[in-house]
Amino acid sequence: MEILAKVHAHNLVKWAKDKPDVYVLSADLTSSTEIDLFRAAYPARFLSLGIAEQNMLSFAGGMAREGLFPFIHTFAVFIYRRAYDQIAISVAYPNLPVRMFGFLPGVTTPGGATHQAVEDIAVMRALPNMTILECGDATDVESVLDVAHAVNGPVYVRMLRGEIPRLFSAAEPMRFGSARTLSKGSDLTVLSSGICTEEAMRAVKALQQRGLSVQHMHITTLKPFNDPAVLEAVAQARYGVITMENHSVIGGLGTIIAEQMAEAGLGQKLARLGLRDTFVHGASRPYLMRKYRLDALALVEESEKLTGENFRITEDELAQVYLAPVHSDAKAEAL
Repeated sequence: MEILAKVHAHNLVKWAKDKPDVYVLSADLTSSTEIDLFRAAYPARFLSLGIAEQNMLSFAGGMAREGLFPFIHTFAVFIYRRAYDQIAISVAYPNLPVRMFGFLPGVTTPGGATHQAVEDIAVMRALPNMTILECGDATDVESVLDVAHAVNGPVYVRMLRGEIPRLFSAAEPMRFGSARTLSKGSDLTVLSSGICTEEAMRAVKALQQRGLSVQHMHITTLKPFNDPAVLEAVAQARYGVITMENHSVIGGLGTIIAEQMAEAGLGQKLARLGLRDTFVHGASRPYLMRKYRLDALALVEESEKLTGENFRITEDELAQVYLAPVHSDAKAEAL
């Protein structure tokens, strides 16, 4: 598996070269959100607003009204928890093209409840006019700028940083409103997003080796959600559907799929893997994913419940994942 470092940092500099109306705004987390290279390349288009997120979002709304494209960069929790009213009234209500890049979503940080965005999708998708995207690998990170910038209105992106695996071909970028089909099958449909997709890929491979036919789809557009291919995959699932997300099961991908299934009148069983109405304490990402059942083994266990079979898959049989050093230069998890 190819591992790339600081994908967003390098990609943003290249992408913004011929876009003079694109400005990057920092909330005193410049290097931690990989925009120090942008600051060095285009200092006139870089603005540090300090630790004042409410002001930054209102400021961004004003910039957008003047025809500019502000790209907000900070930790996800500091966007929607601290500046929700400003996002609602200064950005979403007037439907302005402010792009918000939220880093350290869910359990990607050991920073504890103050730094872990575990309910951001639920909160942001309730806002009218808001588009929500989520990256799951390096290819998503490289292509999300084009997808977000094509939206005529505000966009919230759950972003990855540090050393990131390339799970998908660079020749097949993220597509707005379209899930990425990773495998096809008729027994079980697995719908995953963000960092949970790599875990789901590990489990799906092992399940397929045991003879289970699995349709696995990677979801990147969480709002608006209207991909007919997903409902088709849900409808044909013999045993049911499993959603897997680095977020609370309340209001995130699991809720989205439940809503879609109910409106379409689909009666399949639905199992939701995610944080179950809980805050998360500080610990490493692998530990938290195991403890809160966001990993490959949890998907295997849930598949066994739906199918009524014991596949006898152990952790040792699952493909290993690359774990970046917590305090490396790439800042995989560190604050």
